[in-house]
Amino acid sequence: MKLKDISLNGIAAIAATGLAFTLASCGGGGGGEETSAPSEGSGESAPSEEAAPAGETKLVIKGSDTLGAKMVPQLAETYKAAGHNVSFEIAAEGSSTAFTSLLSGTAEIGMSSRDIKDAEKDEFTSKGMEVKEWTAAYDMIAVIVNTANPVANLTTEQIEGIFTGDIKDWSEVGGPAGPISVYTRNTSSGTYKSFQEMAMNKRDYGADTQKMAGNEQIAAEVSKNANGVGYVGLAYTEAEGIKAVSVNDVALDPKNAKEYPISRSLHYYTVNGKLSEAGEAFLEWALKDPAAIEVVERVGFIPPH
Repeated sequence: MKLKDISLNGIAAIAATGLAFTLASCGGGGGGEETSAPSEGSGESAPSEEAAPAGETKLVIKGSDTLGAKMVPQLAETYKAAGHNVSFEIAAEGSSTAFTSLLSGTAEIGMSSRDIKDAEKDEFTSKGMEVKEWTAAYDMIAVIVNTANPVANLTTEQIEGIFTGDIKDWSEVGGPAGPISVYTRNTSSGTYKSFQEMAMNKRDYGADTQKMAGNEQIAAEVSKNANGVGYVGLAYTEAEGIKAVSVNDVALDPKNAKEYPISRSLHYYTVNGKLSEAGEAFLEWALKDPAAIEVVERVGFIPPH
């Protein structure tokens, strides 16, 4: 489901590979959080050897950096703080790993910033498995430049030219003369593929584009490079040193969600018959509970309801 197909009446105002999180108890009792970073390009994090504390159910969630670097860890912390006896292992290594992890049984919930592909569905079918899709949130993919760059608007044709390598100098799009440095996500990223489809007419990325592990890495590189340009999810546009340009004269603002050309839905995926009661309870809470909706809005995405 595309964001443009939804009614804005249901959208509240708004008030990210390689990170793997193991979220332990977040209340009294000495719980903490361990973080590790897998090598870039790895398809899956190393299996965790850490079992859930006695009496706790452990949920393993893998996939999208867009969801897994900020939103899902904060949802998990909020869920535990509300008294739910659940521990979490969250690995944010790209949307493709959501489906490989579900297939291998190394994750119970997958996170994806793109729709599942037909070929991926066929893999599940060939193993007698059926996937279920849950809409986690809605997103607008921001095209970002350095704050020193005077360019404030780009057309979709110009964006296509920049990211395919047809346009190589800022003077070609109304900016000061200077070579354009293009930063993209890596190929395992759902955002990489979504942007290619929605903003590049499904064309290949230019040979000189620089692939980054996550949204935060792209924002960091653009913030340091006056000639830089990249794309990030809506939740990552507040980083210092960057600004989001308008696209086709439509500003990056949730109230413009239906008109903004690069909008998408974000998803959780599960396998029918393999979702535990604890997993289903967490997803139902994450999609509907007011405390969860507040987290989604605070992080910077648009709630699903």
